[in-house]
Amino acid sequence: MLDHFAEELRLARAGGGMSQAALAEALSYSGALVAKVETSERRPSLDFARRCDAVFGADGRFERIQRRISRETVVPWVRDWTGIEAEATALRWFEPLYVPGLLQTEAYAQAILDAAGLFGLDEIEQQVTTRIDRQAVLTRNRPPLLTTVVDEQVLRRRIGGSEVMREQLRHLVKLGSALPRVRIQVVPLSAGAYPGLDGPFVIATSPAGEDVVYLEGQRHGQVIDRAEYLRQMVEVWESIRGEALSQQQSLDLIAEVAETWT
Repeated sequence: MLDHFAEELRLARAGGGMSQAALAEALSYSGALVAKVETSERRPSLDFARRCDAVFGADGRFERIQRRISRETVVPWVRDWTGIEAEATALRWFEPLYVPGLLQTEAYAQAILDAAGLFGLDEIEQQVTTRIDRQAVLTRNRPPLLTTVVDEQVLRRRIGGSEVMREQLRHLVKLGSALPRVRIQVVPLSAGAYPGLDGPFVIATSPAGEDVVYLEGQRHGQVIDRAEYLRQMVEVWESIRGEALSQQQSLDLIAEVAETWT
């Protein structure tokens, strides 16, 4: 699909009688980037694809190809989950270790993948781009209701340095304040031991009202829809929510901790 995007871009540009420089100016991207996309050396972002559609009047063709590229470049065990995530009407997400992927800044995501040591530089760039592109679900027409709960340690664990952390926490406050369907809560350190310490999980609700649970490990991910397991995970979720601060208390705490990252 990456080669397909490149070919379609070359054909559209040639058909419009445009040079790479002229196209780059029309897209507000660099000529070097346009050249790399046309030779399949660089994966186009969602924004790049949408601008191509606008310039060429392509009626969403470039965006559709880009989204297929995104599915191809997702780590294999995550592919099923990204489809579920994109269609969900509600997501209940608990993270004791990191900021949830849909709420991460580019710098924070980059720092996590750099530290993991699992990918090469090109793969890291692809994964970061894919992760950021997935966040479009939060600002689409009729976005899912995203309720996230994080452990306070997430706010205090240094990922990528002070500047990265300060930007990330301010980003959380902005999202939690500006997007009415994004709810962010924090379990304070004073909670001590609680069920969430067993690990992260996401409960997704489909348009049909059916729930599934997603569990992600170091090198694998698993989508589970067994009724008994779902019942247990909903109970765990409710227990975690019971330990969390309110939305406003949580945003106040996040804003406070953000200013300690200097």
